[in-house]
Amino acid sequence: MRNITETVKHLLIINTIFFIASLSVGDFIYDLFALHYPLNPKFQYWQPLTHMFMHGDFGHIFFNMFGLYMFGTPIEQMWGRNKFIFFYLSTGLGAASLQLLLYYYQINGVTDLLFAKGLNNLSIDKFFQTSDLPYELVETIGRDKLLSGLSAFNGVMVGASGALYGVLVAFAFLFPDAQLMLLFPPIPVKAKILVPLLILGDLFFGFTSYSIGPIAHFAHIGGAITGLIMMWYWKKNQFDKNRWDL
Repeated sequence: MRNITETVKHLLIINTIFFIASLSVGDFIYDLFALHYPLNPKFQYWQPLTHMFMHGDFGHIFFNMFGLYMFGTPIEQMWGRNKFIFFYLSTGLGAASLQLLLYYYQINGVTDLLFAKGLNNLSIDKFFQTSDLPYELVETIGRDKLLSGLSAFNGVMVGASGALYGVLVAFAFLFPDAQLMLLFPPIPVKAKILVPLLILGDLFFGFTSYSIGPIAHFAHIGGAITGLIMMWYWKKNQFDKNRWDL
């Protein structure tokens, strides 16, 4: 077992505290710290940051924190605390941004349909907050289309997965030939092969109806893209060779 670095240790502790608080207090914590759509009444300006420390269940937090320990520790050892924190938070924000962009697209599509049927802004806002709509309109527009907009408006985003995907991309850049062991089947795969496969898997599940559970696949992709852009920019400008320790 490698020695855990200070920032990774602190992130594990903070995530654990948030998780225990969510188990103890319940929905109030999710309403306050999970990420809601910006036009949702439950949205707060700090949620793009705090949602990274919230998790839905034990399996969710366990796999995210295990991944953060395994892949974040060697990266922090190479980069130093400040550079790692900046990268981690940036990829988490990038993950949230892409998922919110998808929500905007879904909500805007439903809004346009409702406008076309003669509803005004007040009626549309009421629909998104109460799901109240005349039966005739529901049948005319289609339940699936309306539900996509409602799900986006009332969606709750939690978890460190987006930031973790950024960390995975950085790990594959820095240690491309590192052998990683798959769980099923238990075979070794190089990081430069496994990480792109994980991202392709999220692309597949994100664009199809085969998703396994309520997973924000586009948040994963957003974290990976942000990490990829940052790693490319740092490499181009030689920033990847510098630590940011004070």
